[in-house]
Amino acid sequence: MSQFGGNTGERVVDTHAKALQINLDRRRYGTFAEIGAGQEVVRWFFRAGGAAGTVAKSMSAYDMAISDAIYGRAERYVCRQRLEAMLDHEHKLNLGRLSEVRGSTTAFFSFADTVSARSYKGNNECHGWMGVRFQSRPRDQDSQIIIHVRMQDGENALQQEALGIVGVNLLYGAFFLYPEPELVIESLLDGLTTQRIAVDMIEFSGIEFRQVDNRLMSMKLVQVGLSGAAMFDPDGTVLSSRSRTLTGFRTSREGLRRASPPTPDAVRGSPSRTPTPTPEWARSAARPARARRSARSGRGPAPW
Repeated sequence: MSQFGGNTGERVVDTHAKALQINLDRRRYGTFAEIGAGQEVVRWFFRAGGAAGTVAKSMSAYDMAISDAIYGRAERYVCRQRLEAMLDHEHKLNLGRLSEVRGSTTAFFSFADTVSARSYKGNNECHGWMGVRFQSRPRDQDSQIIIHVRMQDGENALQQEALGIVGVNLLYGAFFLYPEPELVIESLLDGLTTQRIAVDMIEFSGIEFRQVDNRLMSMKLVQVGLSGAAMFDPDGTVLSSRSRTLTGFRTSREGLRRASPPTPDAVRGSPSRTPTPTPEWARSAARPARARRSARSGRGPAPW
C-alpha cells in the first residue's frame, strides 16, 4: 500500500486518514501497550474503523505491581528500560501465539509507550518513551524505532491528544515511510506543532535501518525543529536529554560541541567554548537525503 492517499499523489498527513490506511492494510497486525496517559494512540484506530484487522490486543498496565509482574522491574516506570521490556514482551507474545496461524501473510508489530503526562497537581515533568517493533513484510526480521518525547501543552487533555497524534505518526512512518528515515522524522509533526511536542531522541535499528546513522537522524530532529539539540556519546549512541551520560557530543543549530558535566565557570556563565570541528560524518548531513539513500545496500542481521 502506498504512502499516498487517494489519487492526489500527496502524502497522507491527517491523523484519522493515517489510522484508517493502517487498518485497511491487511498485512499489519499487532499489539498496543500504553501506560501513563490513557490509551490515546490505539483510540485513533478504534475511531477510524476496521480496527479488528489491525489490533490483536490493547492493554494498559497502570498499577506498578501489575506492570512489574508483566514486564519485570525497572529503575523507573517512565524510562527506556521499561519501554524496551514492553516491546520485547508483547512482540514475543505476538510471534509465539500467532506466527503458526497467520505468519505467512502477516507483518506483526508491537507498539508501546510509557508516559508521565500533566498530573492533577501540575508539578511533574511531562515526557515519555514511545516505540514500535515491526516486520516490514511477513516473516521478515524485526526493525525498531524508539523516540523520547516531551509534551509541552499546559493541560493534561491536550497532552494526551498530542501523544495520540505523534503515536499514529510514528506507526504510519514505520509502516509506509521506513525506506526514507528522514521522512519518518518529518512526518512526526503532522497534525502538530513544535509548540506542542518535542522529540529530543530517536533511534532506528534492525534490518530495515541497517545503514542508518542515528547521529545524522538526531541532527535531522534539530533541523526540523523537533529538538533544540542532539546528543550522542563518543561511540555514536544517541542520548536523550534525560540521559545520565554527560560525556559525549552535543550538536545544535550553533554547531557541534563536546558535552561534559558543568564546571564552576559554566555555572557562573562563562563564555561558551570554541565549537569542536565538525567531523566528516556530520558534514555528510548536508548531502541531499536521496543521495544518502542511494548508497544503502545489503541486508544484515537484526540486533535481537
